[in-house]
Amino acid sequence: MDGTKKTSEMPMSTFILTNYLFQSTAGIEKSHCAIVFPGQGAQYVGMGKDLYATFASAREVFDEADDALGGGLKKLAFEGQQEKLKLTENAQPAILTTSVAILRVLESLIKEEFGFDIGSACSYALGHSLGEYSALVATKSLSLYDAVKLVRLRGESISKAVAQHKVSTAISALVVSGNNLDKLEESMEEIRANLPDGELVELANINSVCILLAANNYVLTMKILTVSLIQSFQVVISGTTRGVDDASRILQSKQIAARAVDLPVSAPFHCVLMQPAADLMVDALTETKFKQPIVPIISNVTAKPITSIAEIPSLLVRQITATVQWQKSIKYCKERDIDSFIAFGPGKVLANLLRKEYPMDLVRSMANAEDIMSHASELVTKNSDS
Repeated sequence: MDGTKKTSEMPMSTFILTNYLFQSTAGIEKSHCAIVFPGQGAQYVGMGKDLYATFASAREVFDEADDALGGGLKKLAFEGQQEKLKLTENAQPAILTTSVAILRVLESLIKEEFGFDIGSACSYALGHSLGEYSALVATKSLSLYDAVKLVRLRGESISKAVAQHKVSTAISALVVSGNNLDKLEESMEEIRANLPDGELVELANINSVCILLAANNYVLTMKILTVSLIQSFQVVISGTTRGVDDASRILQSKQIAARAVDLPVSAPFHCVLMQPAADLMVDALTETKFKQPIVPIISNVTAKPITSIAEIPSLLVRQITATVQWQKSIKYCKERDIDSFIAFGPGKVLANLLRKEYPMDLVRSMANAEDIMSHASELVTKNSDS
């Protein structure tokens, strides 16, 4: 897709979709762009290896992170074993480092000639769970050195919390049919109240809303398109194995959830079982020096921009046990005319979610060296024209 199309080639159109109003324009404007960073689950052996071999700026990032952790990160990410890499204490610093390396490469490729930086190119930064730390580094609020040490500690704390509880845990993704988010939340309350002592299930993530067009009627003279909408939410539930299994079964029997898929992760993220991990992070986060982000960061906890440096540590502590309000965070962006997203980091999960939810938006995935070389010229052209 040519990000430099002129508006005359794609005139603004207004579509009325029942109660939804969308406006689309061609191209990408710096004031209408947000950057996003992935969380755990995006890791794979070999991630970042092509960046390290090709770009000096990527080597600097990986070398700094490797030194901060006492070595071993590069070898594990580039050529380690998948079973070891997916451990929370390893996956989190590896994903953060790769995400930051991709951003630094893009900045270094065009910085000298065009002065590109996210401060002038983007309006918001968002990170999914772990990705919030990547967003803090990207926006100059947190140093890379401190960030990788914090997420290593975060991963270790989560692993300790799992061992401490000595219960079987699970985490599953659900597709919630229809406009049933309120019903889902009500049903989750009922399910929790009826679980046996010691069992638990909570809503961990609200990730996206997919809009399917079921029927349409055209009124061409008014440039109005009316359609029926079928919405489906992608959510994640977390807790004890019994709690997650019961919730999945009950939600499907009530036809609130269409299907459930168990996720191959090592901990029941974003539920009260993670409170010991949150407690272990308090001192480290309180002692860490944060700066004012150069781009507003939308918090996972509040789905709104972080308003002060002072609240960053407490939000990061709360984030460990709280629901990741991803869908509401993206909605916040959309309500402020964001129509372009750049997804930095291994994998393409966030980019794919955004494309499904907002098919008219411009979504660029920056996951490897090939992606950078494919998209850098588009970003340079647009930015240099601004």
